[in-house]
Amino acid sequence: MGGVLGGCSTSSIGKKILSAITGLGMVLFVVGHLAGNLTLLLGAEAFNNYAHFLKHLMHGAFIYIAEAGLLLFFFTHIWMGVTVWLHKGRAREEGYEVAGNAGGESKKSLSSLTMILSGISLAIFVVIHLLHFKFGPAEAQGYLTTIDGQPARDLYRLVIEEFHKPLPTIAYVAFMLFLGLHLRHGFWSAFQSLGVGSPRLTPAINTAALILALVLAIGFLALPVYVYFGVDIPAATRVVALEVGP
Repeated sequence: MGGVLGGCSTSSIGKKILSAITGLGMVLFVVGHLAGNLTLLLGAEAFNNYAHFLKHLMHGAFIYIAEAGLLLFFFTHIWMGVTVWLHKGRAREEGYEVAGNAGGESKKSLSSLTMILSGISLAIFVVIHLLHFKFGPAEAQGYLTTIDGQPARDLYRLVIEEFHKPLPTIAYVAFMLFLGLHLRHGFWSAFQSLGVGSPRLTPAINTAALILALVLAIGFLALPVYVYFGVDIPAATRVVALEVGP
């Protein structure tokens, strides 16, 4: 029996470590993504130039390499998280708990209790987000501007129009609240799983997790709110019309 439990514990710890590594990798992406999205505040030219730069970086290869890496991290993180959660459920049913957390049991909170819910919500959000913006209307549908004299996709106009629709704007804000909840516990838990947690470091990690969750969640949800209340669609459309011409 001890050998079986030991094997389960080792397997669970390995999955938690892999979940932690992929989770922290995606946190870095989210930080970079927010930094890029903030160019939206600078107007159409800055935002479209940023999107155009990413699309053509390394002759277009960068975006495919980054997307492949993100997909690998994303699906690995989901798979590890779900299997660890299911393993915990089975452990409770059988009357024991596998303590694979390097820092011991974490204190229950809204963030920790909703990790699966917030994780599933974010997975749904990613699909919707990609359908709206990456695979949404482009030059052929009239979302056209010019960059360095060359035709390019007017992603700025698409974002402005989408965030002037009440339902997508409200949904985006709600999903960003789930992002904050997920990061609040996930960031702390990642360091615990990697063995970094200790009584001396735990308060600092907890504080860092809270600050990170607040900054990213507020940063992302502030953008649609700013657009909805502060950017005029006709004004943005007139800029596009002047750039493209009749």
